[in-house]
Amino acid sequence: MKQKSRRWLVAIAAIVTLTISVACGGGSLQQSLQVTGENTTSPCHMVSHAAGETCVPDNPQRVVDLAGLDYALSLGIKPIASDSLYSANLYLQEETDGIENVGKNDVPNLERIVELKPDLIIGGSYVDVNYQLLSDIAPTVIIPYDYSGQWKDVFMQYAATLGLTEKAEQVMARYYDRTQELRQQMGSRAAEPEVSIVRVYPTQINLYLKDSFCGTVIADAGLSRPASQNFTASEAKSLFDNQIQYAISQEKIPDLDADAIFLWTFGHRDDIAQDAQSAKQELKADPLWSMLSAVQEDRVYEVPGEYWIGDGPIAANLVIDDLFKYLIEEN
Repeated sequence: MKQKSRRWLVAIAAIVTLTISVACGGGSLQQSLQVTGENTTSPCHMVSHAAGETCVPDNPQRVVDLAGLDYALSLGIKPIASDSLYSANLYLQEETDGIENVGKNDVPNLERIVELKPDLIIGGSYVDVNYQLLSDIAPTVIIPYDYSGQWKDVFMQYAATLGLTEKAEQVMARYYDRTQELRQQMGSRAAEPEVSIVRVYPTQINLYLKDSFCGTVIADAGLSRPASQNFTASEAKSLFDNQIQYAISQEKIPDLDADAIFLWTFGHRDDIAQDAQSAKQELKADPLWSMLSAVQEDRVYEVPGEYWIGDGPIAANLVIDDLFKYLIEEN
């Protein structure tokens, strides 16, 4: 908490410094923070959001994204900058050339955002930002977001902010076409297979639940979940104080079982990733693991965690790709 406070002080100091330098030059802070000459004169539309109301430019050209890069790219918008250019979002790397890094989504780099002169800043409410500081830089929209299973609603709000609702509906229609195709290819089996979603941390094993991001994709594909993972967000919040996942003890390894297990390891740093890999090997060496029916039938599939815990249509379609690959093409 102290570290974050210091970061905010640095950001505030940067803006104060900018104010002083502009004042000495005979200008104003408002003029300095104004992105372009059109910023206050271009047509705009009012958007209600988690932090209030903002008049958003009808055709923003210099968008800064805070923790919603998948949404922007899915809509054909390439932000000038984002705080999502890090290892957890490797699945987007082929589309990020030319997008500037403005930190991570814990604390964006406000000083750099000022220098980039955006005409719109858009992000989710889980990002640690000071709305007033951001809105002093450019029109800012903060979309309400409580947990990853809400990604469809967030995507549509993101699109509405940018005036791209029709485009978003087309993107989602293609997504649902793919889930329907998967259901059809699964045939009568679609209501039968249970899919288990497991994430291995260095010191614990977590089960992902039905209202997690990947859980919603699994549900859209017509696949069911084992009882150990069939909790809604509200039920999980009450039981585990977490809407999308919870940790199990070693003796609960049987709760991982299903007709198919999709598994990945956690690790945002090399050392943590190595520890998680070691924990995975320990899990696989446990006698309880070998007793799982999915293990015995060779239906454990290791998948890239960056998009299974993703956030948007691009990630959702990559999860669908995996479902086609492992449940249809290999069976």
